[in-house]
Amino acid sequence: MIGEGVTGRQVGDEVCALLTGGGYAQKVAVPAGQLLTIPKGVGLAEAAGLPEVTATVWSNIVMTAGLKAGETLLVHGGAGGVGTMAIQIAKALGARVVTTVGGAEKVAQARELGADLAIDYRTEDFTEHGPYDVILDVVGGDYLERNVASLAADGRLVVIGLQKGLEGRLNLAEIVFKRASVHGTTLRTRSKEYKAEVVSEVQKNVWPMIENGTVQLVVDRTLPMADAAEGHRLLEAGGHLGKILLLNDDNA
Repeated sequence: MIGEGVTGRQVGDEVCALLTGGGYAQKVAVPAGQLLTIPKGVGLAEAAGLPEVTATVWSNIVMTAGLKAGETLLVHGGAGGVGTMAIQIAKALGARVVTTVGGAEKVAQARELGADLAIDYRTEDFTEHGPYDVILDVVGGDYLERNVASLAADGRLVVIGLQKGLEGRLNLAEIVFKRASVHGTTLRTRSKEYKAEVVSEVQKNVWPMIENGTVQLVVDRTLPMADAAEGHRLLEAGGHLGKILLLNDDNA
């Protein structure tokens, strides 16, 4: 169905959407500004995995942190859905990319995705490979102090996850003397107007990267919706690379 006053869309259009929640449902109501036309050459199931990761990456490393060609980006969690997408988009923008992952296998996988340097956080300290112009952090907690210590002058830290906890130490002197900035943000609480702006930027800038093969969605596996609990178990175990997609009955 198309709501009253919506223009530029018609019944039958193949679209994906940036949702606030409820993505396991078979039918959802979405503000028109949060719809994206599916990129050419991408199937419906794969397209479902694109909006959240592309919008998260673009809104944070570009719209918030202002990553530029020639700068160095550190991506924590480079084997996850956001991390695998951030590596590829940043490389497409001309940045040098460093990422942290867990284990030798994921180090190799991150390098295959384009990371200039992949650090096994279990055996190496990422602070030894800085400084970094931009850091995208999905970890939080005690990473805060080391993140700030690793920033370059005029560096930007964007915290979007709290896997290691809600609290961390912050050296204000380093923030001041480096002229650094620390951003904490989430798309979930943003206004529909801001989300529409992000979606527009993603479709204009990231969709061409996907269509020409520069960027691709990394999918670890697909599961039927009946196995959603198994999908969550796999995510929590941390052995996956990229996204785990759940297919409803229509796509199973």
